[in-house]
Amino acid sequence: MFLYIKLTNSKMKNYIFLLGLFFMTLTTYAQNKISGKVTNQENEPLQNVAVHLTDNNDFTETDNNGKFILNNIPKGQILLSFYLYGYKQKTININSIEQTEVQVSLEVDEHQLDEVIVSTSFNKLQSQNVVKVEHLSTNEILQNGVTSLINGLTEIPGVNQISTGTSIGKPIIRGLSSNRVVTYAQGIRLENQQFGDEHGLGLSASGIESVEVIKGPASLLYGSDAIGGVLYFNPEKYAPTNDSKINVLQQFNSNTEGTNTSFGYKNSPSNWKFLIRGNYNSQADYKIPSGNRIINTRSIEKDLKYGIGYSNSHFSTDFRYNYNNLNLGLPEEDIENSGFRNPLFPKQDIDNHILSLNQKVYFKNSKLEADFGYTFNNRQELEAIDEIALHMKLKTANYNIKYYLPKWNNIETIIGIQGMHQTNTNFGEELLIPDATVKDFGSFITSNYEWKSNVIQAGIRFDKRDISTSQHGIIGNEGYFEVIDKKFNSFNFALGYKTNFTDKIISRINLASGFRAPNLAELTSNGVHEGSNRYEIGNQNLKNEQNFQVDVNLEYDNEHFDFFVNGFYNHINNYIFISPTGDTIDSNFVFEYTQNNAYLYGGETGIHFHPHPLDWLHFTSSYEMAIGKNSNGNYLPLIPANQWKNTLKSNFKISNWLPKSFISLQVNHTFNQNNTSLFETKTNDYTLVNLGIGGTIKLKNKSFQFSLNGTNLLDKTYISHLSRLKGDGIPNIGRNIVLGLNFGV
Repeated sequence: MFLYIKLTNSKMKNYIFLLGLFFMTLTTYAQNKISGKVTNQENEPLQNVAVHLTDNNDFTETDNNGKFILNNIPKGQILLSFYLYGYKQKTININSIEQTEVQVSLEVDEHQLDEVIVSTSFNKLQSQNVVKVEHLSTNEILQNGVTSLINGLTEIPGVNQISTGTSIGKPIIRGLSSNRVVTYAQGIRLENQQFGDEHGLGLSASGIESVEVIKGPASLLYGSDAIGGVLYFNPEKYAPTNDSKINVLQQFNSNTEGTNTSFGYKNSPSNWKFLIRGNYNSQADYKIPSGNRIINTRSIEKDLKYGIGYSNSHFSTDFRYNYNNLNLGLPEEDIENSGFRNPLFPKQDIDNHILSLNQKVYFKNSKLEADFGYTFNNRQELEAIDEIALHMKLKTANYNIKYYLPKWNNIETIIGIQGMHQTNTNFGEELLIPDATVKDFGSFITSNYEWKSNVIQAGIRFDKRDISTSQHGIIGNEGYFEVIDKKFNSFNFALGYKTNFTDKIISRINLASGFRAPNLAELTSNGVHEGSNRYEIGNQNLKNEQNFQVDVNLEYDNEHFDFFVNGFYNHINNYIFISPTGDTIDSNFVFEYTQNNAYLYGGETGIHFHPHPLDWLHFTSSYEMAIGKNSNGNYLPLIPANQWKNTLKSNFKISNWLPKSFISLQVNHTFNQNNTSLFETKTNDYTLVNLGIGGTIKLKNKSFQFSLNGTNLLDKTYISHLSRLKGDGIPNIGRNIVLGLNFGV
């Protein structure tokens, strides 16, 4: 692959200056190190404790004597986290200039980890964070036997998906989806024409460490479109310093007779870090409980990720590249089945390239961090061989620069700027949206004040977005796009407060605003919507969607019992939706994009019971709901049905050859959805039963992980309210047995 970038003289000077700064920091290397020892409460050394340096994403492990050494430590304040299965995670904040040795004691606790959250401003622990952020590791996702990355995210209360079969899934957070949810991968914004009905996430779970979910407006940090929330995918960590790792993951699916193979290698000699990972995923048409297969729900996905990093006490840099190719069928009526795995026509063939560079420069009491990204989304929809109906190339360059000011009287402050330059170019016979250019610029300031068990966080931001398009077609005909030149801007704020009523009760309240500029489809549409008799017309007079949300969170946590309740109210001015005009064009009903105020409300509540002395037993239960209406009283479309999820899980150990294992039973009930919009049908309720077993098998000096899951064990025939195949009466996937193996050296 070759990339050609044409730069003006001024841009060239800026890039030369940045490169000069980068190489200058290479020459200012100075060695700082932190050493220490980790023990249990009986002062016995703990082996294989993961020691993670949050600031430059470096980590190592303790030896047989519980000792560790980390080199190339950034100057000033740093955050060290200590993880070991069966123990409570511990995080300490030290000044690396004043302290070079630490002693850490971990408490026994198989309950939960207090994760460091990187998607919010100040990278606090979950318990210290003003905003409640959901965290889920990819390992947990794979252990649940899910068929796709987005399907795994639905385990998080308040997160659902709009699906087309098993291969296409779009995230929906508390009833908001499409351009109202922002996705970040490798630290940069992911743009892949996400407004489209059949445009999925475009990410493979392979090479992703974990995901963090912000539920609610996050425009303060992420700009336009983040009025519903943010999905923040953390990339795979490098190997510990002076170590190398090889990993092979294999997964088999009975229902789709599918295989998923992933191979990774990483090495971290001294200051340098390298990794590479390849993935191949092939799934056949999925089977429904009647025994029939849904023709052309098959897919083939190829994914490649690699990274190179370098760090010392003055700076760290991390370059990542991800190539993803997805070849997937689009199920339609009257498709003649042929073959077994290769997608039939019509189908999508999508190439997605993501390049990112993260650069951190450490000063004595402050830090400068910059993320630069480039994404290239090459999307083709093919009706037959050599018949490309739709072909769009979306190129996006973006930057995010933040300066962490020196801490003053327990006040931490960040100032930052963000920007994006995006072009969309058409090459196919049909045009979904016109050729266009989008330019973004935003600036913000946010502060965090902490005293005793209280935290206040506040910030303000200004954004502007320019959208310009090219003319195409003949005036008055379908597919005609006239020139538009629109400018949108918005001021937004966030204010949050967290307090510990006691050492076991945490309360949070957040007030935040957000905005979303109308997308190209809403502004410019002029034609029949795919797969329907609906003629859609855009509206150039659309204004910003502007929302205000209140979030309240209460948590109780003790050694054996957890309880949480989250409530929200989200008011959206100028909510954009599509409505019939009463006219017809060529026997197609005409629909036009319009605006009205809307509101959504609901929340999630749940428990985690961990009885004593049955420390190996866990019971979790959660209930989630969301209701959305226009100000005229009509329900909003694509609001997920209420759900009640229950999991009974047991951790156990059988001798030394099966040291860490589990067995789990899930019973999830989805209620009927009768609160539908004017263009939706109601959906019946259903209950799904899942069973899983897995763990680590140790043979001599080698070990590997395994998981065996049965999903929809009772082979229940059901149709999700958010399935795009619902209109054709096509059920969701039937019983599926998933075997996963994970080998590491």
